[in-house]
Amino acid sequence: MKVTVDIECTPEEARRAVGLPDLSPLHERYVQMLMESMSGGGVKPEMLEGMVRSWAPMGEAGLAMWRRLVESGTAKPDR
Repeated sequence: MKVTVDIECTPEEARRAVGLPDLSPLHERYVQMLMESMSGGGVKPEMLEGMVRSWAPMGEAGLAMWRRLVESGTAKPDR
């Protein structure tokens, strides 16, 4: 026997149904702080490298992959 139940609800309703906390104020504050740091020139290359290093799989090999990707995207065309 197979039973299928379809429930239509918004993400907010689903979150409340399973008892998850509302993190929207925290998310809004995080986005606000990120926008302030980006617009204020507070982002330094060291910060970006540290952030990419934490995201990069395989340690230095992953970081080298990210570096090549960024360099290829910012390189000026040969003309």
